[in-house]
Amino acid sequence: MTLCINALHSDSVVHAADEKTYTIATDVTFPPFVFTNDKNQYVGIDIDLMKAIAKEEGFKVVFKPVGFNAAVQAVSAGQVNGMMAGMTITDERKAKFDFSNPYYSSGIVMAVPKNSKIDSLKQLKGKKVAVKTGTSGANYANSIKDKYGFQTVTFDDSDNVYNDVKTGNSVACFDDNVVLKYGIKNGLNFKIVTKPAATGKLGFAVKKGTNQELLAKFNAGLEKLKKNGEYQKIIDRYTKSKSSSNAQESRTIWGLIKQNKGALLSGLGETMKLTIVSIFCATIFGILVGLLGVIPNKFFNGISTVIIYIFRGLPLLVLALFIYNGIPSLTGNKIPAFVAGIITLTLNEGAYIAAFVKGGIESVDVGQMEAARSLGLPFGKAMRKVVLPQGLKLMVPSFINQFIITLKDTSILSVIGIVELTQTGKIIIARNLEGFKIWLIVAVMYLILITIFTLLSKWIERRLDI
Repeated sequence: MTLCINALHSDSVVHAADEKTYTIATDVTFPPFVFTNDKNQYVGIDIDLMKAIAKEEGFKVVFKPVGFNAAVQAVSAGQVNGMMAGMTITDERKAKFDFSNPYYSSGIVMAVPKNSKIDSLKQLKGKKVAVKTGTSGANYANSIKDKYGFQTVTFDDSDNVYNDVKTGNSVACFDDNVVLKYGIKNGLNFKIVTKPAATGKLGFAVKKGTNQELLAKFNAGLEKLKKNGEYQKIIDRYTKSKSSSNAQESRTIWGLIKQNKGALLSGLGETMKLTIVSIFCATIFGILVGLLGVIPNKFFNGISTVIIYIFRGLPLLVLALFIYNGIPSLTGNKIPAFVAGIITLTLNEGAYIAAFVKGGIESVDVGQMEAARSLGLPFGKAMRKVVLPQGLKLMVPSFINQFIITLKDTSILSVIGIVELTQTGKIIIARNLEGFKIWLIVAVMYLILITIFTLLSKWIERRLDI
């Protein structure tokens, strides 16, 4: 397993000639610090600064597009070399991370819909406000909620925060001043009603005590950029331009499809790749575990029962995070996100397959096995020639159903940074804030795939005359 992981590991530090390649986790739904442009390339203050510093200091970077929380966990687990995602330097975070010299200062503001009558913190009493989990905006809101008598509602990304305010579930949201200004400039129909508070400094972070060479290079490169003026050019590019080209994008559904078809097809391809490889591995794993549950041996029966119990009982999200972040913390061996995703789906979906393989075989009349054995067939041959063919017919509908479930479950793997269809949707929405239309497009793409799977299952059932 270790050899396999190491062989597939392409994200780690690569020593190539005189240069090193570092993997940097980032939150791709956090404009103007990180987002994708209309060509689906990662851009923003963080991205441009890191690329410029890498050029100055002679190293290469590979960005790992995950959410803020996933980025924090990936750095802590040693899955990546560092994190640059508009992260505020705090004393609490310093306990687990080593930070670079600050590269930006930003304060927290409150924003409300343009037609809202709320214009002060005092008017929040008894109401709900939306925040993004793990951010300085959330920390600030939680620190004053008792004083002003409001409740906080937490979401994983900015789009859901804004949508909760748009729909009226929350009356306001808290976020970085520069982030909200950028959103408003790009079509977010909000207004900022408070002055920046809890001003914090943003820094590049590495796991405490590790990657000190990278940290030193970042500080040296940042200093050079400030002296030669490149730093200010990058900041101005995203904070002082009068209008954003993104605002000129067509916002019709057809226009959004045309602009993002490359990214959507790439996400679809990743989803299909995950589904097909996972189904193959899970089927083998499930059949083996299912057969262990029906052979006449209590020890193997017990192993089968325990495996099914554990992996069918664990939530898929927890299993994915444990494999991607937990195991590297224990072993020191990094696991690429795609491999972690395949292992996660194989264990989870395989447990369900094992359960219905076991049930399918046990549902075959006991007399079939007894008759075969009475004719002199050994157990293995009786199982292969008599019981399994009958059980297989009963299992086919469940197999097809599990394939469809696996396809849908791939969406959960966006939490570990796999850019499949769901993560692709999040990245596009972060740029254009067209959540409803993009999720409608993504939903239709999933439904088309599931319809194809369903038609295929009916064809197989007819061929097998079930």
